[in-house]
Amino acid sequence: MPRPVTVGLDSSSESRAAAEWAAREARLRGLPLTLVHVREPVPDVLMRAPLLGTETRQDWIARIPREAAEGLRLRHPGVEVTAEHRAGRPADVLAEVAEDAELLVLGSRALGGVGGFLLGSVSLAVVARAVRPVILVRTGEQAADEHEKDPVGIPSAATRFRPVVLGLDTEHPSDEPLRFAFEEAAYRAAPLHLVHGWNLPFTPVAGMAAEVDPYDEYARERAGALSQVLGVWRQKYPAVEVVERSRSGSAAALLVEASREASLVVVGRRIHRNPLGVRIGSVTHAVLHHASAPVAVVAHD
Repeated sequence: MPRPVTVGLDSSSESRAAAEWAAREARLRGLPLTLVHVREPVPDVLMRAPLLGTETRQDWIARIPREAAEGLRLRHPGVEVTAEHRAGRPADVLAEVAEDAELLVLGSRALGGVGGFLLGSVSLAVVARAVRPVILVRTGEQAADEHEKDPVGIPSAATRFRPVVLGLDTEHPSDEPLRFAFEEAAYRAAPLHLVHGWNLPFTPVAGMAAEVDPYDEYARERAGALSQVLGVWRQKYPAVEVVERSRSGSAAALLVEASREASLVVVGRRIHRNPLGVRIGSVTHAVLHHASAPVAVVAHD
């Protein structure tokens, strides 16, 4: 039985944007979509108390995923949509359901100005704990936002997908984020932009030949390392157009910049098995807060 695309659902606008993104993703992958509505336990007397008229809190809670599922079926014909209720702490429940999902989609409020995410404690906790890919989608995200503009400059879902962007550490490359990014690009028939940021680790020393530019030498070395990592993946996904972007600078800043023209940004999260708890990592944390496109966080060893 295939794993579903799963989305955490409540009554918020960011949750609705996440559900729409998840439905489009499920259709691209040919997978079912599962809506999971989580409620924290409350006393039975409050659940049975009327909210407006004769509707109780229990009725209202049951109506949220049911109506969302009905709307998604209408807007995304061909996608199998199911809805379920879970009780418990949202972060715990969503991290648990993610284990049985192909990927988990969560909504996030958008920051003002140039964009970015405003992440709550639940989203951060789930991202830090989930072993399956987690995608964060901003409120207001539309299908046209994932696509290039049409010939007259109007955003349109009928045009080609914008690139998928992957942040890559060539010193410690991991298969999971690479595989996920190549697959996402293949599903979208979109180019894959590999972003590798680096800083010059040394300065010219006395006696070095004048014609040797240490910056150029190191830039070529870093670009060569990126090409070497990608060699086997180009063979596995020959239909994916790959663009290598090895540049000097902060990896987080380069990824945030690239996100402005991306349909999806993919970053990794190393799984830390220690008594000090879990963490996300500085680059991933920065991208989550400042990227202009949906962000996929892929856990890896």
